[in-house]
Amino acid sequence: MADNPYDAPAKAAIAIDPDSGKILYAKNVDEPLGIASTTKLITAYMTLDAIKKGTLHWDDKVEMSEYAYALTQDPQASNIAVKDPTEAFSIRDLFNAAMIQSANSAAITLAEKIGGSEPKFVDMMKTQLAYWGITDGKLVNASGLNNSVLGKNIYPGSSETDENKLSAKDLAIIAQHLIRDFPEVLEVTKQTVAIFDKGGASEQTLATYNYMLPSLPAARNGVDGLKTGTTEFAGACFVGTTMQNNFRIITVVLYADNAETDDYARFTATGGLMNEVYGNWQAKTIATKGIKMENPEAPTQLTVIDGKQDSVKVLPNNDFSAVIPMVDNDTKTTLTFNKKQDAPVTAAIEKNQKLVKVSFQIKDKLGYLPGSDGNTFYLTATKSVPRSNAVKVMWNHFVRFVNDKL
Repeated sequence: MADNPYDAPAKAAIAIDPDSGKILYAKNVDEPLGIASTTKLITAYMTLDAIKKGTLHWDDKVEMSEYAYALTQDPQASNIAVKDPTEAFSIRDLFNAAMIQSANSAAITLAEKIGGSEPKFVDMMKTQLAYWGITDGKLVNASGLNNSVLGKNIYPGSSETDENKLSAKDLAIIAQHLIRDFPEVLEVTKQTVAIFDKGGASEQTLATYNYMLPSLPAARNGVDGLKTGTTEFAGACFVGTTMQNNFRIITVVLYADNAETDDYARFTATGGLMNEVYGNWQAKTIATKGIKMENPEAPTQLTVIDGKQDSVKVLPNNDFSAVIPMVDNDTKTTLTFNKKQDAPVTAAIEKNQKLVKVSFQIKDKLGYLPGSDGNTFYLTATKSVPRSNAVKVMWNHFVRFVNDKL
């Protein structure tokens, strides 16, 4: 690493490898700060989860509440233009509007549909975050707006000026779960424009605020998400993701420097952070599918108990690479196998059955996100081994019993 460590021009910043949870850069990552509309990453996760569970469907139609509709008429709230307050919109349109154009009324409508009310949905959001180990933040709504814009429709017990707060690390965890559990979200967040309510009274073109997407002013190759956020309290924020040099990263920038005078400050900060990561980390092949590993501790064969064959060969079930530092300053990497050469396994064994768990871990000052501790992959059986007949199995057990007692 450089003698003069990189200092991201923001109040807080983090970069991670979403596959392993490895932290690749960190600055003030534990302080809860305003997150503005990056809140919608949680709303998006909850929506996609409801669709996965079958309690919500993309083609379901929902009318906006008086509260959500009123916000579409408020210039303080980033939104869509809704002409008919009785018009119903599809979940897909609302999701696109929330994620592409950061439409607050769309996020609120999704929240009310899923939770029954926005406060109940906020409670669901808190439960989800707690499940991920996030307990240090404050959530008061599903949109990220300051409560001052919401009038009487604020979360019980919150103040008229409250706003959502999470740490940069918290947002990295949320984004990691979002793209890991629902990678299809990137098909939405990579869009620069989309049609809302096609053929309806409120048909319009949605336009992204993520100017790092292709053809936009701060475009960067590989960027395909995720979400901007801006309020006076939170400043200019951006949770980004890009795929370069054969590995994906997630970045979080909170309260970017100089955003008062530079509309692209959050993207400049993100671009610099991405350069820092890709200039110091690389993807290294650890295993190749079907090829014996070079590591001397890697087992290639296991002993089969009660099988029609006495042994079975094991090889990597997939190509596997890990993100590692280019320079090994104060860094230690470990590759461990939960079985040794000729370790016993019991028949029957299926071809491609996972038999040896392989764990790869990097030990350094940056560490991993909570709930993450490295990469895992498996060595699998190269062929099936049927179980011996019952008489043979009983005889084998008798012989082992006698040998153990002698």
